Amino acid sequence: MKKLVLVALMSVIALWGFGGSAFAKKPVVLRLAEIHDANYPTTIVDFEIAKLVKQRTRGRVVIEVYHSMKLGDEAAVIKKVQEGEIDLTRISIGPVTKYVPALNAFHMPYVFRDTEHLLEIINGEIGDEVLNSVEKSAFIGFGWFDGGTRNFYTKRPIRTPADIKGMRIRTVQSQLMAAMIEAMGAVAVPMPHGETYAALKSGAVDGAENSYPTYEEAGHYQLARYFLQDEHTRSPDIIIGSLKSLATKLSVEDIEIIKQAARETRWMQFKLWAEAVMKAKNKVIAAGCSVSVPTPSQRQAFIDAARPVYDAQPATIKELVNRIKEVR
Repeated sequence: MKKLVLVALMSVIALWGFGGSAFAKKPVVLRLAEIHDANYPTTIVDFEIAKLVKQRTRGRVVIEVYHSMKLGDEAAVIKKVQEGEIDLTRISIGPVTKYVPALNAFHMPYVFRDTEHLLEIINGEIGDEVLNSVEKSAFIGFGWFDGGTRNFYTKRPIRTPADIKGMRIRTVQSQLMAAMIEAMGAVAVPMPHGETYAALKSGAVDGAENSYPTYEEAGHYQLARYFLQDEHTRSPDIIIGSLKSLATKLSVEDIEIIKQAARETRWMQFKLWAEAVMKAKNKVIAAGCSVSVPTPSQRQAFIDAARPVYDAQPATIKELVNRIKEVR
């Protein structure tokens, strides 16, 4: 009997030492939703974050990246993250403003002077303050990506707000963006990103607004051949997680590991994004698209047209916008 007990004990010890532990807990598997394809700059860095988290938790936490809208469009994903059905997402801030109004300050038309100004804000005190504020809406803020500039692209050329008047323009599902487009005299058509190509093809919309990489990646340049580089917004993307889900699945230390991975990889994303913008711009020009940049007076006309959007904001947003503009 003693011999059998000894043999059993030795077997347990052998299993414990072979490959770690036969009784080790299964890793915590988290799902991260991404609307873009596997080769898009944001997706590449999503995978990099997942790699770092797996390494630094020694496999205890595994982030699986579901790209190409496999978990749904932006609006659906945000709601599922808030409710705990999806753990994480990298997403443009437009649709998130419905849940986190403070993000509207970053989404205001022409609020950032240039990319350097944007990066100064999101990497500084204001960026940290807004990122932390998402917890009030049941999210955890993990970090910022450069979302680039949003620009108009249409089926006929435009140079001023007068040219866009009456056009049906697809935009993100954001009240602020819709208000900006309406203020310029166009008809705002908020819809999920994945429906835009079909809407352009059918004639349901006359144009849309987005970044160079998305204009190229989604094939919109094939249908709306006139691109106006007006840079009406220069807003960041945000990485958010579900407070409901992650508070039960992860320790405070593991949540901090994800935050640190997002902070470290942002510079990689900034670089990849800048490269992607130039590559996409060159590709659409080579494909015969017309790319134009407004003159200073034409740009001022767009800025003036968007003024009512600023006037309609609550005092909290106006104050935050003023702080952003004061940063030099």
